[in-house]
Parts: sequence; C-alpha cells; structure tokens
Amino acid sequence: MKPLLTFLKSFFNSRFWALARKEINQILRNKQLIILLVIPPTVQLLLYGFALNPDVHNLKLGVVDYANVPESRELVSALTENRVFVVQDYPTSERSLSRQVEEGKLTVGVVIPPEFQRKITQGEAAEIQVFVDGVDANTAGIANGYITQIVQNYNRRLSNTSTQTVVKPEVIFFYNPGLTSSWFFVPGVMGLVLTLIASLVSAITVVKEKDTGTLEQLLMTPAEPWEILVAKIVPLFVLLVGDVLLALTLGRLVFGLPFRGNFFLFMALSGLYLFVGISIGIMLATISKSQQQVVLTAFFINLPLIQTSGAIAPIETMPVFFQILSLFNPLRHYIAIVRGIILKGVGLEVLWVHALALAAFAVILMTISVNKFRSQLS
Repeated sequence: MKPLLTFLKSFFNSRFWALARKEINQILRNKQLIILLVIPPTVQLLLYGFALNPDVHNLKLGVVDYANVPESRELVSALTENRVFVVQDYPTSERSLSRQVEEGKLTVGVVIPPEFQRKITQGEAAEIQVFVDGVDANTAGIANGYITQIVQNYNRRLSNTSTQTVVKPEVIFFYNPGLTSSWFFVPGVMGLVLTLIASLVSAITVVKEKDTGTLEQLLMTPAEPWEILVAKIVPLFVLLVGDVLLALTLGRLVFGLPFRGNFFLFMALSGLYLFVGISIGIMLATISKSQQQVVLTAFFINLPLIQTSGAIAPIETMPVFFQILSLFNPLRHYIAIVRGIILKGVGLEVLWVHALALAAFAVILMTISVNKFRSQLS
C-alpha cells in the first residue's frame, strides 16, 4: 500500500501531471470542443444510419458442389453470367463454406446436394441451400432477389413448361435475419465518425497552441517534448473513448444493433484505432499554420479514407485498383473489426489480420507524428 501511495504522490507532483491538468482545464473551458465531441457524432450516426442505401455487384460466391454433374455446373454458370456473383472459391464442405462467410471472405454460399441430378431427372424439386451474409441487409436482399430470378430462369431452360419447379433454393441469412439496413451502416458510420472527430479535435487542439502563442510558452517549461505530447494525447484519448461508448449506445437504443462479441476486445481495438486518428490529427497540425487550414487539410485527407473504407458502399463494388488501395486504409480494417465483433461475434482468431494491420498503422503514424511534433518544438 505504501509503495502505491508513494507512486501516486510522485505522479501528482510530476511535470507530466501538471501538463495533463493544463490540457484538461483547457478542454473543459472550450465549449466548442465539447460540442464537437458530442453533437456531430450523434447527428452523423443518425443521418447515415437512416439514409444510406447503395447498389451492389460482384458479390463473392462460394459453391459446394456435391453433385458435380453438368446440371450443377450449368446452375453455377447461370449464377455468375450476369456478374452479380463472382465465384471466389469451391470449398469442400458446408462447414468450410460457412466459415468463409463468417470471416467475410464470401458474401453468398451455395450448397448443391449429391442427389441433384437424380431429382431433376425424375422431375422432383431439387433443393439447393443458399447461405447469405446478412450483415449488409441491402446486399443480402439484392442477392436473394437475383438468386430467385436466376433459378427461375434456370428452371425454364430445364423444363418444357414454365410452371414446373425443378430447382428450389432454400435461403438462410446469417447475422442479420431481418435484413435491417442500419445494422450494416451504423458500424461503418461509427468508424467514420471516430476518424473525423479524432483527427479534427487533436489537430485543432495542437494548432490552437500555435494561434494563441502558448506553444512557445511550453518551450520555456522544464519539460521534455514527449511529456508535452503525451499530456495532450491522454485527455483527448479519454474523451474519444466516450465517443465510442456514445456511438455504441446510440446504435443499441436507436437502431436495435446487436452486440454479439467481446466488449473488452471491442474497446481495446477501438482504443488502438483512436491512436491512429489522433496521430493523423497531430501530423495535420504540424503541417498547418491555422485552424482554417487544418480543417481544409483534414477534409482532403479524410474524404478518400471514408470513400475507400467500405463504410458507405461495399468494397466489392469498387474498381480493383481501389480495392487494393483500400488495404492501406486503416479505417477499412477498423470497420471490418467493428462489424465482425458487433454483428458476427467473432474474435481475434478471425480478426487478427485486421488487428495486426491496425497496430502497424498506429505505430507508424504515431512515430511519424511524434517526430514531426518534436522537431517543431525544437
């Protein structure tokens, strides 16, 4: 107990705590900053959650063909001829197929049973099973409609009459049985809002020091550059964690968003992404001379991040070049993490690639921003 009291006493008497207390007092006195942290995230989350509804194509299709006969191959060809579906893989089992849907590698899975040809030959209804990732309700609805239409056309080619049903699809929607559009958009908007708020607030906070001349005063204090920077980051980080909880609460209360994963994993990875957003903001502040300039620069940087992240429209609908480019977008990885944890309930065994990418972005961007800030102080 005594070592803890000694540590706390030394901490509260340290230069770091003095700088952190100064930042906290500045934030609490800045009503515009508090409003920026609360009002825009709320409005954007509600607006995008209710309004967005994009078109889709090039959906990733997986096929388990137990029959492996000309009729089954013809059905697969019919599904892919209009480019709404593109065969991504031929798994060897239903378990492997559902696993790839869970991991986000496939959007739609089709299972063709072994007795497919026999039932068609005998004029019976040959049922096929269709798995659809229902996280994006709009995509799932369109996929269901196209599958139904394609199967109907396929039936007409096989049958002499247009009324006889030869193939009957049984569609199952994963993760979003009610095909609620907001369940897809709200997790994406959470990432979008955190990107905008984290980068803007951190950038404006640092630039304001330049405008008011207090940055020069900090240079006169007996504090190391890292102490000055960390004292700025920690209070902002705590406030932005509040924004994460606010967005999650709105999603639950307003849109009925489920939460199927691990809450602590979600908060840990969200905290990791907050460091990415804060790093972007500090970098913007080091290259900007005024608050107006930093806002314009942030708009220029954040807009491409948002457009190529999959927050608004599925990445599969983008040209191949932009799909590859999006791999270097930290927001894309964070949105995949949010949707995976909230809607699918998966953990690091599935999301480790995105988590690793996010950690790499956080380390690289924070290192660059710290070095630029330190050189500016020097």
